Amino acid sequence: MDYKSAGVDIEAGYKSVELMKEHVRKTMRPEVLTNLGGFSGAFSMEKFKDMEKPTLVSGTDGVGTKLKLAFLLDKHNTVGIDCVAMCVNDIACAGGEPLFFLDYIACGKNYPEKIAEIVSGVAEGCIQSDAALIGGETAEMPGFYPEDEYDLAGFAVGVVDEKDIISGKDLAEGDVLIGIASSGVHSNGFSLVRKVFPMTQEALNTYYDELGKTLGEALIAPTKIYVKALRSVKESGVTIKACSHITGGGFYENVPRMLKEGTRAVISKDSYEIPAIFKLLQKTGSIEDHMMYNTYNMGIGMVLAVKPQDKEKTMAAIEAAGEKAYEIGRIVAGDKGVDLV
Repeated sequence: MDYKSAGVDIEAGYKSVELMKEHVRKTMRPEVLTNLGGFSGAFSMEKFKDMEKPTLVSGTDGVGTKLKLAFLLDKHNTVGIDCVAMCVNDIACAGGEPLFFLDYIACGKNYPEKIAEIVSGVAEGCIQSDAALIGGETAEMPGFYPEDEYDLAGFAVGVVDEKDIISGKDLAEGDVLIGIASSGVHSNGFSLVRKVFPMTQEALNTYYDELGKTLGEALIAPTKIYVKALRSVKESGVTIKACSHITGGGFYENVPRMLKEGTRAVISKDSYEIPAIFKLLQKTGSIEDHMMYNTYNMGIGMVLAVKPQDKEKTMAAIEAAGEKAYEIGRIVAGDKGVDLV
């Protein structure tokens, strides 16, 4: 009896590490002090000594049941972007710069090429957010996961000068809400998606004129990473007064998290064009409006609050970073919450 006969192939683990190294190398930053394969990752803080009060911010998340879609489509090179996005967008939302990322992959059987494909997506997400992929873990767990399935989660650390933390404390009546476009469903609400649409090859490979692609292609589109857009706003000289990453819970749960007591957000539903994938999802599943906005980003992945006089400069900075921006609402006095009108 040996470990391989028990279902764990150590040699496959070694091969996975070798195959992923080329992807990991692309994410390196000068501050990284260790090589892939050590027991831990080391990252120098020397560069941040000039900050008045350097403050670490962190985020951790997974991809959720969107992975079921990756299994069905046999497409594994984008879910890593989702994993990174879910973590670094939260860090950016606090005003932080992501520094490094670690991933965790648990699988029923280690297929080295598949693991490397997953990590290529993680590396791409790190490149998009200027974070270094300094470590991770691949756990082969036969009997716990089916052979062809896996789970993927991650953890990111960033830094921000304490005075630059986006907290919402200076929000005021009249502040403008700017929304940054999403790429689609992102990585939330897929348990409902899988109830609405048949999860079959035939259904996922069906082309829809209104989508301009197949259903599977629209649903698997990776989560937008907003790090560079928010950095562009900061570099333009604009102070972001509050910020919300629209993830699970949609507008109703996430927008109030950016508000201080005594302020309320009013968002106009018709201030931007809702992407076709949400219209198709709502129509096919007969889902009421409130549930859609309480589950999905509905085309807006990040919401910023800025002074009225900073509106044009903010939108220009977002567009300069390659993203689409909309003026979607305003801050009013009232009980902390959000109205969608």
